[in-house]
Amino acid sequence: MAVNIVWQDILIIAFYFVIVFAVGIYASCKASTDSAQGYFLAGQSSNWLLIGASTFATNIGAPMFIGIAGSAASSGISIVMFEWHAMFMLVALGWLFLPVYRACGCYTMPHYLQKRFGGKRIRLVLAIAHTLLTIISQVAGQMFAGALFMRQIFGWNLYLSVVLILAVTAIYTIGGGLTAVLWTDTIQTVILIAGSAALSGISLNRVGGFANLRWRYDRSYSNNTAYFNSYSNNLTCGLPKENAWNIFRPLDEDNPWLGMIIGLTILATNAWCTDQLCVQRSLSAKSISHAKGGVLLAAFLKITPFLFFVIPGMVSRVLFPDEIACSDPEDCKSICGNVNGCSNIAYPLLVVRIMPIGVRGLMLAALLAALISSLTSIFNSATTVFTMDIWRVVRKRAEEKELMLVSRLFTVLLIGISIAWLPILENIQGSQFWDYIQQIYSYILPPIVMVFLAGIFWNRTTEMAAFLTLLICITIGLARMIMTFAMPGPPCGSTEKDNRWPIISKVHYLHFAIILGGLSLFLLVGISIITKPRPMRKLHRTTFWTRNDKEFPEESEDENENENAKPIEKEIVEETEENVTPDRVTKGQRIKQLLLKYVCGQNQNSNSQEGPTKEEIKKMTSIVEDPKSKLLLDLGAAVCVGVAIFLHGFWA
Repeated sequence: MAVNIVWQDILIIAFYFVIVFAVGIYASCKASTDSAQGYFLAGQSSNWLLIGASTFATNIGAPMFIGIAGSAASSGISIVMFEWHAMFMLVALGWLFLPVYRACGCYTMPHYLQKRFGGKRIRLVLAIAHTLLTIISQVAGQMFAGALFMRQIFGWNLYLSVVLILAVTAIYTIGGGLTAVLWTDTIQTVILIAGSAALSGISLNRVGGFANLRWRYDRSYSNNTAYFNSYSNNLTCGLPKENAWNIFRPLDEDNPWLGMIIGLTILATNAWCTDQLCVQRSLSAKSISHAKGGVLLAAFLKITPFLFFVIPGMVSRVLFPDEIACSDPEDCKSICGNVNGCSNIAYPLLVVRIMPIGVRGLMLAALLAALISSLTSIFNSATTVFTMDIWRVVRKRAEEKELMLVSRLFTVLLIGISIAWLPILENIQGSQFWDYIQQIYSYILPPIVMVFLAGIFWNRTTEMAAFLTLLICITIGLARMIMTFAMPGPPCGSTEKDNRWPIISKVHYLHFAIILGGLSLFLLVGISIITKPRPMRKLHRTTFWTRNDKEFPEESEDENENENAKPIEKEIVEETEENVTPDRVTKGQRIKQLLLKYVCGQNQNSNSQEGPTKEEIKKMTSIVEDPKSKLLLDLGAAVCVGVAIFLHGFWA
């Protein structure tokens, strides 16, 4: 289905690349990338606008264009719950979670768990789980969705599309760290909003407005649906759902109300409050007030996906029912190469067929903006976790130059493994790409979320309870995930009998998340009660109830060796020390150092052995707010929650 892209479209896309490259490379050159704090947290100098725009742009990736639009085309508006629910969770991040993370001075989420519980094993388990999720869902999912879009528009091979996407992404991500990511995300947020708004307006106008869309969507099905249904003895296959315009559905349907309220809350807590990808942006804020302002901006922007992705997906089904709403597996196979359905191509098909010349280029630029924005953020966050929580634990005395080099090499390795996963993803992703991603999260994340919640809000939670809960429940979740993908159900309308186990065929993945989360909480409470709690002197500033303590926690490599304990001030200094560089260098050495600056993040003029001063440490871990700013932010949070409640109630 390749389309003839004219010179106007190419010009707009080229202009987009020039802007992004210029901003990214400029930020890379100006960024402080010769220390862990500078590379991974942008030197904690980001303002609320950068944080909010980057948080929104990072989440709005290619799976949104493919996944949310495709799910909306298939089953209606209930998928928007994944976006509007985030408004509550972003407020929770700013007001409940971030004060704890910032007060204890952590770099990463596994790093926080080590500060909270002590030891290394929980930090390692979470870091490994995060890396696994990054490979099989985040990076592979982004690349697959983006490549699918490119294949539909340009007719390119899947792997050629992936290589081109990654080549563009890697240039400034590897060099500039989080600073480059934040600045390019801000530019791309503007492009995202402009392109998506243009498509939404044009598509609504094409179907005669919103009221007409509701009437036409309820009658949108392919010409051969009735014949196929009578042949297969299935009266609903390929037909729009009767409750397509309601966000809460019965328990035996897709997106069941119980799963969308409780199960989705578990997944959203991870996505917005305990996942490195989102939290890292807020940790880079120059103050807690800027962090709160950033998450509020992102929360209000989460209203827009209803217009940007849900409505276009439904319009696409109305305009092209024979393709988007195909019911016969053979027809679907010939249309999009997927016997389970073609709703995944709803958004790209709309772009190709209704966007005018020039504006179509803007829309393609918006897609590239979303894809590259998400990939840069994922790469940066994943390498942060691997470098700080796996490599640094293995090599305790690794120098800053080594850490920077390892992070860049790991990015390359991450890309290679993710590409190798693409053929598997292509076979198991089913008719709705969004469900593939959410299923993986439902099988792995609940125990991680419960460990964070218990650790932050219950001082009595013990390290042994957290460790055993993670091991047992993640193993159970992985077993369910493997069985689900190894034994796919028959496609809609198939005469084959569903012989899968009831735990797979009858229990929705969001309901499974509730079960797994409940089991995790039970284990956490039960094991914590029968094991020795951590001393209060080691809980200062690491829980919600101790976040305002003046004392810093004692930390030790071995909880049984108190003589090794060290305060957080010493740890922060050790983490930000730089290596000595001779004052006098030859011309050849200077050229070598200039090359190493980009490859390893080593600053040629860095000759100080001093870490941050006590005043700088105090600022880095401060959660004190100006009273006027606090009042304004609290009012903004209340308005945000009120708007979210209204939206849920109106479309319930």
